[in-house]
Amino acid sequence: MLLIRPCQMRDLDDLMEISHAVGDGMTSMPACENAWREKLAASTRAFSEAGKDDVVSTWFMVMEDHDTGKVVGTTAIYTGIGLNKPFYSYKISTLVSSSYDLDTTRQAKVLSMVNDYTGATEIGSLFLLPAYRKPGLGQFLSRARYMTLADFPHRFGETVMAELRGWQDSEGRSPLWDNLASKFFGIDFQEAVNTTALKGTQFISDLMPKYPIYIDLLPQAARDVIGKPHDSSAPALNMLKKEGFQFNGYVDLFDGGPSVQAAAQEIHTVRDSHTAECVISETIADDAPLHMVSNGQLENYCVALAPAQLNSEGQLLISRTTADALQIIEGGRSRFIEFRPAQANTAQSHQAA
Repeated sequence: MLLIRPCQMRDLDDLMEISHAVGDGMTSMPACENAWREKLAASTRAFSEAGKDDVVSTWFMVMEDHDTGKVVGTTAIYTGIGLNKPFYSYKISTLVSSSYDLDTTRQAKVLSMVNDYTGATEIGSLFLLPAYRKPGLGQFLSRARYMTLADFPHRFGETVMAELRGWQDSEGRSPLWDNLASKFFGIDFQEAVNTTALKGTQFISDLMPKYPIYIDLLPQAARDVIGKPHDSSAPALNMLKKEGFQFNGYVDLFDGGPSVQAAAQEIHTVRDSHTAECVISETIADDAPLHMVSNGQLENYCVALAPAQLNSEGQLLISRTTADALQIIEGGRSRFIEFRPAQANTAQSHQAA
């Protein structure tokens, strides 16, 4: 059985292994043990009453193979983005100018550096080890975050966003970085990513121009990738769209990857999930409909993908194995939603930087 639960200090070695597997461009998962220790401590606080009043928090979860105890995937929620360090995006907008003498009106697309997502909740850090990239598992890993949003709504912001990796070529080069940001920073792409992850975004404020960038003045190769996700992020983008996320013209400052957003309570899994009393049944068949089931326990949170069904009294029937994995007792309440893997894409790599 695969379970999704909060990360723990004992996961450090597995998480370092995953960081190396992720590759370049994912700022939220640097291959740095000290950074991981800080993230693990922050997540432990988030999944506790001690963090109930924290505006800025990190909810980092892992997918565990219950049979081996190995961490095989990651997923996370970050609240209050931009409040402790600026969160920059480019906003694509249109400038209109006209000339009476020439009897013409012209439109120009520009990139403007903004902090519009300040205070929002971000979902990101989605990664699944290659051996577990099977139909439905990426969807399960992604949607577990929405179960968390639904279980603890008072701990998250009203706007939820995701920032996806931008397109890179087979050599790992970003056309937008090469033709725009690199001109102002004088460092390579991965160094900029690492600096953001480990030191913050002050260098962006120091060096990036504040005036609009006219898109038409960029080389065609750079224009073509503005708002285009990395090939490995396309499945994640499809899953986000199915949950109700929309692209509103915001892209990453470095590689032009798209950001998408949704109102928290309008995310489909949040909106359509329900809670019910659990009944432990010995008659649940292996081919019963799959459900995502969470235990709703803040400090012992867990989400499972398991056969379940509602009875005529509105109770959720689950097996003893599922109840034990989730640490749910007879009569306890859980959140659930039917899972339809045929609608899912396999998660191939990263969702957000």
